[in-house]
Amino acid sequence: MSRRHLSTALAALVVTGLLTAGGASAAPDRPAVGAPPAGHGCARIADDLPTLADWPRVRSRVGSDPADERRVRAIVGSMTTAEKVGQMTQPEITAITPDEVREHAIGSVLNGGGSWPGGDKHAPPRAWLDLADAYWAAAKSSRTGIPVLWGTDAVHGHNNVHRATVFPHNIGLGAAHDPCLVRAIGEATARQLRATGQDWAFAPTLAVVRDDRWGRTYEGFSEDPAITRAYGYEAVRGLQGDGRRVDVPATAKHFIGDGGTLGGVDQGVTPATTAEMVNVHGWGYYGALAAGAQTVMVSFSSWKNDQGVDEGKLHGSRFALTEVLKGRIGFDGVVVSDWNGIGQVPGCTNAGCPQAINAGVDVVMVPHDWKAFIANTVAQVESGQIPMSRIDDAVTRILRVKLRSGVLDGKKPSEREHAGSSRALQARELAREAVRRSQVLLKNDGRVLPLRPGSRVLVVGKSADSLPNQTGGWTLTWQGTGNTNADFPDGTTVLGGLREALGADDVVFAETGDVDPSGFDAVVAVIGETPYAEGVGDLGRRSLEAAELYPEDLAVLDRVSGRGVPVVTVYVSGRPLHVNKELNRSDAFVAAWLPGTEGGGVADLLVRGRHTHPGYTGTLSYSWPRGACQGPLNPGQDGYDPLFGLGYGLRSWQAGDVGRLDETSPGHGCSGGGGGPATEDLELFHRRDVPPYQAMIGSSDDWGGTVLGPDGEAAHGPITVRPADVDVQGDALRTTWTGTGPGQLYLQDPAGGSDLRGYLAADAALVFDVVVHRPPAGRAVVSAHCVHPCGAEVDATGVFTGLPVGAKATVKIPVSCFAAKGLDLANVNTPFLVYADGAFEVSFANVRWSPKAALDPDARTCEEPG
Repeated sequence: MSRRHLSTALAALVVTGLLTAGGASAAPDRPAVGAPPAGHGCARIADDLPTLADWPRVRSRVGSDPADERRVRAIVGSMTTAEKVGQMTQPEITAITPDEVREHAIGSVLNGGGSWPGGDKHAPPRAWLDLADAYWAAAKSSRTGIPVLWGTDAVHGHNNVHRATVFPHNIGLGAAHDPCLVRAIGEATARQLRATGQDWAFAPTLAVVRDDRWGRTYEGFSEDPAITRAYGYEAVRGLQGDGRRVDVPATAKHFIGDGGTLGGVDQGVTPATTAEMVNVHGWGYYGALAAGAQTVMVSFSSWKNDQGVDEGKLHGSRFALTEVLKGRIGFDGVVVSDWNGIGQVPGCTNAGCPQAINAGVDVVMVPHDWKAFIANTVAQVESGQIPMSRIDDAVTRILRVKLRSGVLDGKKPSEREHAGSSRALQARELAREAVRRSQVLLKNDGRVLPLRPGSRVLVVGKSADSLPNQTGGWTLTWQGTGNTNADFPDGTTVLGGLREALGADDVVFAETGDVDPSGFDAVVAVIGETPYAEGVGDLGRRSLEAAELYPEDLAVLDRVSGRGVPVVTVYVSGRPLHVNKELNRSDAFVAAWLPGTEGGGVADLLVRGRHTHPGYTGTLSYSWPRGACQGPLNPGQDGYDPLFGLGYGLRSWQAGDVGRLDETSPGHGCSGGGGGPATEDLELFHRRDVPPYQAMIGSSDDWGGTVLGPDGEAAHGPITVRPADVDVQGDALRTTWTGTGPGQLYLQDPAGGSDLRGYLAADAALVFDVVVHRPPAGRAVVSAHCVHPCGAEVDATGVFTGLPVGAKATVKIPVSCFAAKGLDLANVNTPFLVYADGAFEVSFANVRWSPKAALDPDARTCEEPG
């Protein structure tokens, strides 16, 4: 089936004349197939995009108003330097009070994922509105009287708010190939934000994903820039409306190339050529900015290639933010940083970065260090490091957006349309329709689907009755972890939808599949990924093989397949995975993506006659891998050979012919190797423990060890661990030894040891980033173990006492130091352990064994590691 298939009722015309390249008029887009529904059009997904020689000029639907510009100039001219910097500062709601908003003339606040009024996960709309009113009133009572904007990551509906309908993540919407649907979801999301008093949506994500190992793959609509362009246009129209005045300002993010990082590493390096940036990663922005997007968020990633581009971290790239985005493209709105993004620019900290402001960042997301940021930035302006003209430009842009969005002259949040409305938080019918449109049927041997009404069905799998797994990351909490079905009282699971469709008596649920399937008409297995978000979801060196990532799923299928009853597998995931084994054990296979709170929409397509929708219509907006190490996998690349190509998808009446698939497995990773020196980092902890390693603590309370919980926390009397920030948000283990006894933090493979001799041969070092909060009062050692009692340790007391308190440092201890003290590198099960016997507080991040790092000038020596 063509990936360009759109129903006639939803096909529409692209608004022409929105894009001009190089200052000259470009040829208008070709007319779309079909006519706009009900007299108003949606952007179509172009069959072909023109190849641009340079960054284009984009004319926005939201134009400049001379009267507005005169008014903004007058306000800027009346402000002090401190007030201007206050407008540029964006703290997090847990770190700032309304009084502090007034005192510092703060321009905007945000709530991070998992941050709610009063810390209440179930806070009702009234609680959100009360806090929004308090911030608004405080800002209005400041000397400038400029209201504050409240931004939130409403990336698949108002996903931070209890009882708000959560829509499918973008990867599912991409499979629907329906820009009008995306606009409708944007409109519904805007109403949801108004219900709780927020002003600004940090959406849509416009990443054109090139490597599905990236943990944010599900945030991208597609690997196809044509889909991303059309969807970006309509997502912005939905959030902001079509008038000159804006409803909820949208955010085109993350500029630019975040989906193209090498190896799919979050916040990594994108090696794209300029032509690739312009013609692959740029199209989503051209669509969103043509629709009038008022803000653009900068990517954490870097841009560097071997063709002469070395922009480094994009937060510090004047070329990308000022010359390209504001200059050549012509964007006149606000450029906002990401969470502590300025701190990643060389020479900067989270509390100060003249390079980022001079590069073109207008609003600085500085969640907790905002007071120091204001003081530092004012001083940098006064010293001439930041020109006042750059500050004035930033504040002009901020006020322009506040004026266009009605915030500058508007009512307080609780007096606006939809304020406090529980009904406005709900869009269940729209969400259920989005779920139906996003499902992709990959296999249907014997036309097992749709199931007949009256069928008796055995339902198995961990995701059949799991709203947390359905909704995924960025849902109530940042990573989507720590949630239960009880947190979604208005949602429906796939199991619930099947019971609704077939009757409770004809649907039997056995999660692990330990039930004889004979006597049933079909088995429905609902399996797949568990929640994750940025960073934590990266696969790194691991393969795309689902059976390695989630072996419990294959075990369930093994229990029910080949027993004479057809097996229908519904796969819940945030990316395409290598599922050859799972496909072989299934008669039918549905890619359900992350459907959100309306799992009943999945069941609607599984059972015949449940709705008026014409069955399965979704088609892949991402290529599906044939092999476990087949990545990146995108059309046009050499050797492109997917199992299912872009645009594949069976209709309900089609059977398809997948055949018996190769089940060859690469094991635990795709790095190759063999017996020679190691060539890639062995990652042990990267925002979370990297399988097969588990983060654990031990002490006299329990030397057998306690695994850190899903919240990243664990506690004994002598030692506690909780998440913290070192390099990026939530990437570290803040470990506190209380001084009441010895304790240890370690990363261990519970299955046993591995042969790591290749790291000794590669002059590797144990490397970790660290912030010492309180130096050790006693002895502190770093060790590695080859299945207890085999191990080796180095006294690192001097290492930790010698580091500056409160500042990030990187420690490198040669692997040869452990080998010299008896570590059996052929059988290492605990490659990192820190033990202390006195009071000590420290945060560890990015723990790895890194080849060649022992040769670095800053590597420690074995004779005196401290």
